[in-house]
Amino acid sequence: MSPHQPTRRPVAGVPGVPWNRQRLRSNNEWLLLELLRTGGGSSRAQLARDTGLSKPTVSAALAELEQAGLVREAGRVAPERGRTAVLYEVDPRAGHVLGVDIGRARLRVAVADLAGTVVARRDVANRGRTAEAVADAVVAAAHEAIAEAGLASADIVHAVIGTPGVWDEERRGVRYATSLPDWGRPGLFDRIAEGLGTAVTVANDANLAALGEYTLGAGRGSRMFAYLLVGTGLGVGVVKDGELLLGAHGALGEIGLVPLPAVPPAAEPLAAGQDVPDATTLEQEAAADAVVRAARDFGLTGTGGRRLTAKQVFARARAGDEAALRAVRWEADRLAYAVAVLSAVLDPDLLVLGGGIGNSADLLLEPLEQALRRFAPRCPTLAPSLLGEEAVLLGAVSTALEAARPAVFERRTAGL
Repeated sequence: MSPHQPTRRPVAGVPGVPWNRQRLRSNNEWLLLELLRTGGGSSRAQLARDTGLSKPTVSAALAELEQAGLVREAGRVAPERGRTAVLYEVDPRAGHVLGVDIGRARLRVAVADLAGTVVARRDVANRGRTAEAVADAVVAAAHEAIAEAGLASADIVHAVIGTPGVWDEERRGVRYATSLPDWGRPGLFDRIAEGLGTAVTVANDANLAALGEYTLGAGRGSRMFAYLLVGTGLGVGVVKDGELLLGAHGALGEIGLVPLPAVPPAAEPLAAGQDVPDATTLEQEAAADAVVRAARDFGLTGTGGRRLTAKQVFARARAGDEAALRAVRWEADRLAYAVAVLSAVLDPDLLVLGGGIGNSADLLLEPLEQALRRFAPRCPTLAPSLLGEEAVLLGAVSTALEAARPAVFERRTAGL
């Protein structure tokens, strides 16, 4: 399932939409609510000037919104001349959303109000041995965060779950989630939705990270922006003019699935009837496990008998370990191939490096840029993520808010 698109409220006068006084009043209230959300606190007089509505119309609409619990007084301002003006703002307590980031190593959950302020969160190790255990752990972490916020499950208007893979609506499951065992099993996300007791949208983690970075991080203001998520998996999210690009089947950006054939050197052509060697994928060659394998090949071992991790490889590289530095350069070469492909196909003006490995941009960007000069004639500007490991989670919260705001408005104004 692609990230939920915000509901478009009907406007009086649009063909096919019958005009009536209730519809017009509802549109006026929505217009004022959105103006207060995007512009901050404002007085009745200022809202009238900004919208072109009459002051009595604005006053009546604000009274209805206040009665519905959607706006509240934010203070008063005394002008140089005239009466003191009351300032109004959106009441962020009118509804809450849930953002979830499911990764192979960590499960992250955040509860946010309608202003996007995170009021409670959980960040726990993913210890699930089965797909069902992971699903149940997500529900448990979510309920803990909801309780910490002083809320009940019914207070959550919408939840967005970020996960590796591509949502398949017909199967009710994700495809291509290779980093999580059996994660493509149909019914898992229905199990999570039932446990949460609220509407749930499932979205690709790289896509959500791109939305989070575009809204709050390094991607702000970019016309054509790509987010390269490098961690236990490899994926890309692309935002063009503020809109997420999904492709015909929701799989745009699944660059980790691109095969890299193990073709023999030209001096050793395949014999007649000889099979072409099996191909590895770009994800297998450039994600976390590949970094660890390369480091081991260069002679790096874990400390204290513990298993070597990609995080340790980059930490050792920062300390000047030559084997670790070689592994970092090796990783940069593989990522350069991915970026070169993206540059040729999408021509983004900015590419942000994120994810668990991408967060080591301080080590990767320079060798990556050097390698790109060999691969690509034209390259985008490269930048590190500003949101770090929060990108997917904040993108999930942002996407959930797009769905929740109109839903809360409909629900709270239905009886007025």
